[in-house]
Amino acid sequence: MTSRSNPEFEKDCIQRVLSGEKHVFHNLIRPCERAIYLFLLSLLRNEAEAEDAAQETVIKVYRNLHLYRGDAQFRTWVLSIARNEGLGRLRKRETRREDSLDALSDGEAGDYTPAILTNWREIPSDALEKKELGEVLRRAIEGLPEIYRNVVMLRDVEEMDVRESAAVLGISEGAVKVRLHRARAMLQRELAPKLKGFAPRRARLFGWGS
Repeated sequence: MTSRSNPEFEKDCIQRVLSGEKHVFHNLIRPCERAIYLFLLSLLRNEAEAEDAAQETVIKVYRNLHLYRGDAQFRTWVLSIARNEGLGRLRKRETRREDSLDALSDGEAGDYTPAILTNWREIPSDALEKKELGEVLRRAIEGLPEIYRNVVMLRDVEEMDVRESAAVLGISEGAVKVRLHRARAMLQRELAPKLKGFAPRRARLFGWGS
C-alpha cells in the first residue's frame, strides 16, 4: 500500500519551507521517497544510479519548490521531476556511455542539501510483502519493455490513478489504460505458471481474478 497524498499537510509544509524552515522539507518529501526511487529504478534499471538520481531529484524538488503552484498533486509534480532526471540520464548514457556517475552529478548544492532520509532499498512495500513472491514479481516487471514497466510501477505498485499516472508519464489517460492492459497480459503469461504455489489472494495484485 502506498502513502496517500495529504494536500493540506503538503501546503503547510511548502509554506513553512519557503518561509525559511528548511528542516520541514524532510517531512514533505518523505512520503514520496519510495515512489521516486522505484520509478527511477524502472527507468534506469540500475540500483546505484537510481539512488543517485533519486538524491538529485530530491535536491531539484527543494530548489524548485517555489515553482509548485498546486495545479497537480504534489506527488505527481515530484515524479515528473524524477522522470525528467531519469530521461536525462538515459540520454547521457546513450551518447556518453563511459561517463561516470560522479560526472553526471551536480556539484553545486547551495547552502542546504536535503539528505537521503532512508536506505532506499530497505523501504518496505506491503504489496510485495512476501519475499519469494516479491522477487518473482520484481524480475517479471523488470523484464517488461520500458513503456509497460513504468505504467505497472505507477498503477499497480504505487497505486496511482489513471490521471496522475498520465501526468507523470506525459501521455494520455487512454494510453495509460492500453499500456497497463498489455503489461498485465504480459505479466500474466510470464507469472501464471510460477504463482500456483502462492496464496490465491496474491493473484489480485495486478487485477487478476477481480
